[in-house]
Parts: sequence; C-alpha cells; structure tokens
Amino acid sequence: MTDTTSPVPLLRSFAVGSVSSGRRRTLQLVLGGIWLLDGVLQLQPAMFTKDFAQMMIYPTIGANPRVLASPMSWVHTIIFNHPVGTNIAFACIQLALGLAIAYRPTTRLGLAASIPWAVAVWWFGEGFGGVLSGSADPLTGAPGAVILYALLAVLLWPDEKSAEESAAAPFEAARFVGARTARGLWLVLWGSFVYFTFANGNDAPGALSNQITATISGQPAWLTSIMNHAANLTDGRDLAISIVLGILFAGIAVSVYLPWTRVRRGWLVAAFVYCAVIWVVVQAFGGVFLGMGTDPNTGPLLALLAIVYWPLMSPSTQPQQLP
Repeated sequence: MTDTTSPVPLLRSFAVGSVSSGRRRTLQLVLGGIWLLDGVLQLQPAMFTKDFAQMMIYPTIGANPRVLASPMSWVHTIIFNHPVGTNIAFACIQLALGLAIAYRPTTRLGLAASIPWAVAVWWFGEGFGGVLSGSADPLTGAPGAVILYALLAVLLWPDEKSAEESAAAPFEAARFVGARTARGLWLVLWGSFVYFTFANGNDAPGALSNQITATISGQPAWLTSIMNHAANLTDGRDLAISIVLGILFAGIAVSVYLPWTRVRRGWLVAAFVYCAVIWVVVQAFGGVFLGMGTDPNTGPLLALLAIVYWPLMSPSTQPQQLP
C-alpha cells in the first residue's frame, strides 16, 4: 500500500512548484528586459526630432477605418509639434514598465500597466500592425510587435495556484489562463499568419524580395550582404515560399493540440528557426542599426512565446530522486 502520510510526495510537489516559479520569473524578467530595451531605443537622437512622427507614426495611419484613423492623426499631430516632450514621456513610460516588471514587489503592477500601454501603442504607433488597413504581413511584423507584449503580460501573470495545480499545466502559458484559453490564443495568432500570408498580395511575384530590399539601405555591410543574398534567393519564388510558410504556420498553430510531446516540441523548434530567419533577413533586427528602430520587432517576441508554450514535464515524469 502507498503511504499517503509520507512527506515525500509533498516535498516533490514543492520542488516542482519551485522550479515552475523560477522558470516563470525568468520569463517575466526577459519580458521586462525587452521593455527596457524599447525605452533605451526611444532615447536615440532621431526620436527627439519631427522625423519620428513623420517616418514612424504617420505611415501607420494608412487605410485604417476613419473612426480609428482620425484619433491616430490627432496623436501624430501632437507628437509632430512636441517631439522632445512626447518622446521623453514615451521613453520614461517604457523604462518604468521594464523596471516594474523586473522588480518582484511591483511585477503585477508592471504587467498590468503594460497591457493598456501596449494596446495604445498598437493603435496609435503601429496602426494595428496593418491588420485593418490591408497591409499586414507576418514576415514584416504583423500583427504588430507591441500587441505581443500585452499577450505575454497576460500569459506570464504571476501564478497564484497551488504547487500541484501549477505542476499539472502542460506549458507555462497555461498556468494562469488555463490550457484551453492558452491553446486558443496560440491557434488564433499563428492561424492568422496563414491568412495574412496569402492576403494583401503577399504571395505576389517579387513581393518578398521587395520587402527585403526595402529595408537594406543604411544597414551594416555584413547585414546588407545577408539580406541581398536572401532577396536574390527568394526572387520569383514568392508563391512557393508562401505555400511552405502557410503549411509551417498551420502546423505550428495546431501543434499545441497534439498529444505527442516530441512532435509539439519539433513544431516549436521550427517556430524558433522561422523567428530567427525572418528577424535577420526580413526585419533586419527591427531596424535598430538605422537609429530609428523603436523595438526589436516580432522575431524575438514570437520566440519568447514559443518558450512560454514549450511542453513541460508532468509530475509523474519528473525525476524520482528522493532526498
């Protein structure tokens, strides 16, 4: 018979919960670090000029619905007329969010405050990532990098469940919102990539190579060489590449529902590879080498999301080492 009064199961459960807490805390610190990076990037000299409003804010207004575009134009005017004051405010807010998330007593406050700020920047700064204006492309940054910050804030909210409940979660993203909701969010995100890959002419001849060459100017020589090679390699192969990407996105989207852990991890590894490739050859590291990049773009954030969804060992598969 099993000794139900033995302290060993309780000790093992505590150990599993402690590992989970440490892992979650590390992911929160990574998210806080990215917010700090954004704050530092906001302090670049070009951000204090009217070029920031004209080159970064105005183009995102585009063909968004009028009811949403009008407030965007109003915000653009304010930033254009007061570039120094508004930029100082933006930098301070993002630095404060990063520090609040990193400092354990204020983690909840930092995560909570980051959500409305991310939504506001997604609207007024990124134009909803092109989702509503017909220009969304997952390769260049759809659905918008900053909305992924809000998603990560929800998924990495401090877990208040018991050690046993936390240990039962199939992946870190499920610990707060639950497995069903977490899987649904992942499916919607990557499933939307399938749609946007074939929408808005993203699979038209020359579309991908033009996207790559559009961001080459001003990049370091070594990055320019990589991007030129990628542009030449993809030229004329847009439809074939779009089909491959569509299959890849669909597989990644449904992978969280598969019962085989190794297969799920395999699809997540594919997601990592995709994130690394597009971050370099299409997103050019978010344009940080040009002095006008405000964030690292979606590549690193999607990779962080993949880590948050990485399958975890259940208590029954944890190493059975006794004290």
